[in-house]
Amino acid sequence: MKKQFFIGFLFIICTSCLNKKNKDENPILGEEVVTFMVEALPVEHNFEDDIYISGDFEGWSGGRVQFKLQNKAHSYVIDIPKYRETINFKFTQGKWGTEECQINGNPIENRTYSFNKLKDTIRIDIEKWNNAKNLDKPSTAADNVQVFYENFKIPQLNRERKISVYLPPNYSSSNEEFPVLYILDGQNVFDTATSYSGEWEVDETLNKIFNETGFGLIVVAIDHGGNMRLNEYSAWDNKKYGKGEGEFFLNFLTNTLKPEIDRAFRTKKEPHNTVIMGSSMGGLFAHYAVTKRPNVFGKAGIFSPSFWYNQAVFKFTNGNYSSSKSRLYYLVGSKEGDNMVEPTQEMVSLMQENGFPKENILSKVVPDGTHSESFWKLEFRNAIEWLFATNKD
Repeated sequence: MKKQFFIGFLFIICTSCLNKKNKDENPILGEEVVTFMVEALPVEHNFEDDIYISGDFEGWSGGRVQFKLQNKAHSYVIDIPKYRETINFKFTQGKWGTEECQINGNPIENRTYSFNKLKDTIRIDIEKWNNAKNLDKPSTAADNVQVFYENFKIPQLNRERKISVYLPPNYSSSNEEFPVLYILDGQNVFDTATSYSGEWEVDETLNKIFNETGFGLIVVAIDHGGNMRLNEYSAWDNKKYGKGEGEFFLNFLTNTLKPEIDRAFRTKKEPHNTVIMGSSMGGLFAHYAVTKRPNVFGKAGIFSPSFWYNQAVFKFTNGNYSSSKSRLYYLVGSKEGDNMVEPTQEMVSLMQENGFPKENILSKVVPDGTHSESFWKLEFRNAIEWLFATNKD
């Protein structure tokens, strides 16, 4: 009897140790987790190809190795722990340009999932991949958009980046100088053919504004760096995602790219004529840039900023809040979740507590707004008109 009790006691101890070991090795054990199962795929899909999940929880990288799905007998599976209350995502084949799309090749809206149970399983159907076979999509960029540099050097990071420029309709027929908007994630700014989740239609919108009001604006669109996007758009390190390179990227914009743009085009160079704009991680960077360098960027469009990425942004802002002359437009959608809405409202309150003039800051929560290019596209004109409403040369 004593022997049986002893053996049973050892079994309980060993089982407890094994469970602890498994939990240590698998940090999502016991946490809220969703299993995504990709079961229906395009007929032409090659099951030797990898599939990745990419979203706002990992910086929209396009395909990080830790987010590669497991290939299981003509289906793909991945467990995603609760990084945030609500996540936005898409599936790719390893990089942007190979993401899922509609059957006609057009972009799809971001997928969304809200954690509300300990364990959940979602089955996914993918209609088509945006791959090399689909690259015959016609360009939707306006005639007054041009590629400034296909491979512009970033000496601060030893990288290269595509830079595109939009010029106002009257640029070639006048000697006028124009204010400049620097906008991030350039692939999604002008052209459906280069976008991975729809374009902002910045060129069409500004052409319409010019035709209606005569207001002209130069736009400089900087493509993101793929797997380095998250690092470049954050000034702070992150345990999960690595070193923040935002300070180097900001130095590139202010010390390398802007001087080159000012030499090449007729620009108004003052801070109140220079805007930085971005969404998601780009929104985080836009906030950082206008706060760190208000002597360069006097205005900012801060769309759906990823303040959740690192709490250090609040400490940074508290000690370096932007010049009272800056004009800031904060935008978030109600359907982006509390982890997007509340941090944005908290940041605006912090700015105002530090003495930032209320009349120079606009904070907007749009009912039913989602974390998507279609949402930011609809709000772009409002942001531009508000940012330049009080411009004085």
